[in-house]
Amino acid sequence: MNNLQPMRAPLYEMLEQYRTQGNITYHVPGHKNGQAYREPRDAGFLGEVMRHDVTEITGTDDLHHPEGVIKEAQELAADCFGAEESYFLVGGSTAGNLALILTVCKIPGDLILVQRNVHKSVIHGLMLAGARAVFLEPLLDEGSGLAVVPAPETIGAALAAYPQAAAVLLTLPNYYGMGCDISAVAELCHAAGAVLLVDEAHGAHYGLHPALPAGALAAGADGVVQSTHKMLPALTMGAMLHVQGPRLDRALLRQRLAMVQSSSPSYPLMASLDLARRLVHTEGAEAFTAGLAAVDALQRGLAELPRFRLLQPAARQQSSGGARAAADPAPPPRPAAYTAQDPFKAVICDAAGVLGGFELQRRLEEKGIVPEMSDDRHVVLAFSLGSKAEDSALLLEALRQIAGEAPADKPAAGTQPEIALSTWNNHAEGKISEPVAFSLKPSTESETESVPLEYSTGRAAAEMIVPYPPGIPLLYPGETVRADTVAWLIRLRNGGAKFQGNADPGLIRIKVYNKKKGGE
Repeated sequence: MNNLQPMRAPLYEMLEQYRTQGNITYHVPGHKNGQAYREPRDAGFLGEVMRHDVTEITGTDDLHHPEGVIKEAQELAADCFGAEESYFLVGGSTAGNLALILTVCKIPGDLILVQRNVHKSVIHGLMLAGARAVFLEPLLDEGSGLAVVPAPETIGAALAAYPQAAAVLLTLPNYYGMGCDISAVAELCHAAGAVLLVDEAHGAHYGLHPALPAGALAAGADGVVQSTHKMLPALTMGAMLHVQGPRLDRALLRQRLAMVQSSSPSYPLMASLDLARRLVHTEGAEAFTAGLAAVDALQRGLAELPRFRLLQPAARQQSSGGARAAADPAPPPRPAAYTAQDPFKAVICDAAGVLGGFELQRRLEEKGIVPEMSDDRHVVLAFSLGSKAEDSALLLEALRQIAGEAPADKPAAGTQPEIALSTWNNHAEGKISEPVAFSLKPSTESETESVPLEYSTGRAAAEMIVPYPPGIPLLYPGETVRADTVAWLIRLRNGGAKFQGNADPGLIRIKVYNKKKGGE
C-alpha cells in the first residue's frame, strides 16, 4: 500500500469522469443514465444517482476481482481504518458476517463460540455453514440492566472446554454504544488457536478521534465488520470488512464474499464508501468536531434538565459523585461489563420513572425528533459527524416540553429492574451452552403445530423469534423453550415490541415441533 493518496477517492472520481464523457451506453443498467425517465417528475429523485450508476465495463473495475479503482479504494480504506486488507460490502454488515462465518466454519459440523445476543445475520451464517454453535452469556451492566459482551473468564472457559472451536464471534459495541476493551479476549483466542471475529457494525467511527473508544482491530481482532452507513456517512447498505494477521484464509474469504454479495454491485453505493473514507481520512479528528459539539450541547443541556438521565459507565458516575468515606469500605469488585461509551450514542431515560422508553420515543416523534430505537426504559439517540449543535437545542426544547406535559409527582426512587426490557438482551441458561447444531433443513407442517405462547414452555421451537430493531433472535429453531424465555417474550410483546420470523405477527401463538418429534 505504498504511495497511497488519501485525498483521492478513486472509485468516485472514475464515476464522475464517466458521467462527463457522455458515452452512448449499450450496456446495463436499463435506465441508460436515467434517460428512461423522460418526465421530470419521475427523474428528479434518482436522476443524479443514475448518472453515476454503471456496471463492470472497461475502466470501472470489478468488486469480485479488483485490479483498478476499486482495488485502490479498498487499499485506502485499509490504510484509514488500520487493517491489512479491507473489502467493500454492498449488502451491509450482514454480508460480512455471513462471509466470515462461512470462512472459519469450512465444513458442516465445525464449531464456533458465539455471544448469545448476536444479530440474526450471524444465525443465518451458522445455518448456511451447517455449523455448531456454543452460546456464551453476555455480562449485564448493573446500572442499566443491558447486556454487553461475555466476560473473558467465560470465553476462556469455553475455549478450554471446546478446544476444537474455530473462532469466537462477539458483537461490540452493542446497540446502545456500550463496550469494553477486548484485548484480553484476543490474547485468549490466539493462544487457543482460535480466530477472533467482531461484528462492529455500530463502531465504524471507533479509533478515529481521541474522544471515541478504540476499535476491535486495535484490540487484536482478526476479522471486523463495520456498517459504514450507520455511524459514518455512506449510503444505506454500505459496509466494510477489515482483516489483519495470518489466521483468516483470505483467499477463501474472497470466495465467500463473492458467494454472498451481488455479482452486480451498486457503484453509487461503493462510491459512497470511498467518499466516507476520504472524509475521515483527510480531515482526521476535525471531521468529528461538529458532531462532538452537538453531543456536548446535549450533555450540558441535560445537566440543567436532570429529569432525563444520560447512560454512562459506572466508573464515570462514581468519579462525579465525591469520594467514599473511609469508614465505608468498597464492596468486592465485580467483572466490569461496561467501561466505554460511544459519545455519539446518547442513551437517555426518564429518571423520575414516569415515562417509559417506548412512550418517550412516541412523544419525541410527535415533536419531530426521531430516535434510533427505544426499550421499556431507554431511548437511543444516534449522533454522528453530520450532527449539529442546533439539532441538540431542538432536542432539549422537546424534552423540556415533554417534562412539562408529563410532570413527576415525586423524585425517582432509584430502583431499577435487574434486567432491562430490551430487545438487545438475550440470556442463556448458564454461562456456556451445549453445542447447538444449525442447518438449512426446513420444518414441515406435519412436524409442527401452533400453540399459545404461554403454553410453549418445554417444547422445541420451530421458528426464529426476532424482535426488530435491533434484530437479535431471542429464540432459535430447535431450541427448547424455557419458562423465562416465554415470560421475556410476553413482556416484550405487551410492551409494544415488533417481531420478525414468527408466523403469528402478534406473537399470540408460536410454532413448535410436535411432541412426538425428537422425543420431547
